[in-house]
Amino acid sequence: MPIASVNPATGETVQTFEALDAAGVERRLARAEAAFQGYRGTSFAARAELLHRAADLLERDQEAIARTMTEEMGKPLAAARAEAAKCAKAMHWYADNAEALLADEHPAPADVADSGAVRAYVRYRPLGPVLAVMPWNFPFWQVVRFAAPALMAGNVGLLKHASNVPRTALAIEELFRRAGFPEGCFQTLLIGSGEVEGVVRDRRVAAVTLTGSEPAGRAVAAAAADEVKKAVLELGGSDPFVVLPSADLDAAVRTAVRARVQNNGQSCIAAKRFIVHTDVYDRFTAAFTAAMGALKVGDPMDEATDVGPLASRQGRDDLEELVEDARTRGARVECGGGRPEGWDTGWFYEPTVLTGITPAMRIHQEETFGPVATVYRVADLDEAVAVANDTPFGLSANVWTTDAAERERFVRDIQAGGVFFNGMTASHPALPFGGVKRSGFGRELSGHGIREFCNVTTVWIG
Repeated sequence: MPIASVNPATGETVQTFEALDAAGVERRLARAEAAFQGYRGTSFAARAELLHRAADLLERDQEAIARTMTEEMGKPLAAARAEAAKCAKAMHWYADNAEALLADEHPAPADVADSGAVRAYVRYRPLGPVLAVMPWNFPFWQVVRFAAPALMAGNVGLLKHASNVPRTALAIEELFRRAGFPEGCFQTLLIGSGEVEGVVRDRRVAAVTLTGSEPAGRAVAAAAADEVKKAVLELGGSDPFVVLPSADLDAAVRTAVRARVQNNGQSCIAAKRFIVHTDVYDRFTAAFTAAMGALKVGDPMDEATDVGPLASRQGRDDLEELVEDARTRGARVECGGGRPEGWDTGWFYEPTVLTGITPAMRIHQEETFGPVATVYRVADLDEAVAVANDTPFGLSANVWTTDAAERERFVRDIQAGGVFFNGMTASHPALPFGGVKRSGFGRELSGHGIREFCNVTTVWIG
């Protein structure tokens, strides 16, 4: 079955590709296995030289790569440029820091003396080919944050990208090839979702990482567990954005808008539930609604556009169903709530603010993947914490307060993999990224991320 690249701003098919058949998948798996046997023995310096070169090429080709991302999944062009730049930064960071992050660890001699060891230490060794099942919403960044640490650790990569971004997937493979990585070190598998389990179960695949939906994560994790293979999952998020009375309201509103509509609202770490103390609720909600309503929806290639289309027709349909369910159950639509006028083609949806949310509404528990915000009024800090945690997800959280005791309360009690104060959630190569509850397990980025796909080896010398 062909794999199509469709422009979400127009609904037009840009290019189609033939999916790999069984023989094609087998060739790539065999190539990955062979590549690993040689690449695993290369030095950190040699790997760093290759990764720096890939980053330099990405910086040089930033505009062309950004346009490919925008044409395939609809993010504003400025955001696509920023994504490419962020990828290059992360690649340079891992090239510079991987050797130190994976340095041998030596316990104090006295601590292991009773084991009979003359010397003992821990070494991090690569596992082998790692399969990455990646989503379309950050089509370059999601891949690089797996690939850069995996390659620097001495692993090789196999990418099964989302089927609506095949051109980006192939561009990433080509980037590593042009940088000089040995043949087979990084390969794209143009296959459908139904073929993923077979690749996960293949004996040559050492581990798997997935960023995507909860159902996809369950399926991949189940297959990996059945084969006793390491898996890292980054799944959905319904991140709270808590505003308390001591907050700088102007800054909170500005950041809230960016945090909700980043990537056209299609981000696991986008703030989705705005939980506002009653003392500042009216002021915040009025300003937030006005700012959301003023955003420009339009062609993502237009530099003046704030919000482009959703990536797929199905994504827009799903969002419409969530909003309509909330509306029929009593939610108030403060702005937006439908398809924008003047855009009969493409998969656009207005920036929308909903209030009066109750637990009876689907949107209270389900992730909103699009520019729709829900706003809650809470009476005090205890209720803010309770509402923030009243979700099956636990990826990240944003809290606006200048009170040190309130900060400590959220650090202690929030059920999330990260908490960001007086700012918006963002991923950074030096900081671990991941979640708890149904947002997944394991960590990407930082030293924690590069060690996820290493054999942590105890070396004992008597």
